[in-house]
Amino acid sequence: MTGRKVTNYFALAAALTLSQSMPAAADTAAAPKKVPAPAAKAPPARDGQHDFDFEAGSWKIHLKQLQHPLTGSTSWIEFDGASVTRHLWNGRAEIEEFETAGAAGHIEGMTLRLYDPQAHQWSLFWANSKDGKLDQPMVGEFKDGRGEFYQQEVINGRTIFVRFIWSGITPNSAHFEQSFSDDGGKSWEVNWITDQTRVPDETHKAG
Repeated sequence: MTGRKVTNYFALAAALTLSQSMPAAADTAAAPKKVPAPAAKAPPARDGQHDFDFEAGSWKIHLKQLQHPLTGSTSWIEFDGASVTRHLWNGRAEIEEFETAGAAGHIEGMTLRLYDPQAHQWSLFWANSKDGKLDQPMVGEFKDGRGEFYQQEVINGRTIFVRFIWSGITPNSAHFEQSFSDDGGKSWEVNWITDQTRVPDETHKAG
């Protein structure tokens, strides 16, 4: 092997090494930038200002009340009575007058319902004629025909969760339950059940 051939050999080897180390022309071209897909728009909040329209009018009430909630009691007392609900503010507010009586006594109360168009939620305030005070509001909304409302309350020195559920709503009937939870909402004990049946009354129509 002559010196020239040796030189050419090394030159060839260097060229091969260089060609192997260089990326293909297509690889050296800048990859096209991916244009991010536009973010999906959140669906508009549901307008629930007419969720309680079904309540307008007069109703027969059958009430079952657990005597000693959160004690393991299974003793229930029953009442029968009536309620009348009137719309205000084109359905964004309601006043319900409630009265029942039974062997255990008499319950006379009032519920004020107010709709917040910004939060798309209802606040439900209950008042009992015995003390004449509005309770802290239960706050919530309806989804798929079921209304759920929550708050906290102190009972026997303990702070518990309270839940209202409206369900089984038809033009002529509705079902209501109140439940307590003293374990942070892991379990619930129903303590108030109301079934109501509409009384035909043309003077109380949905507004």
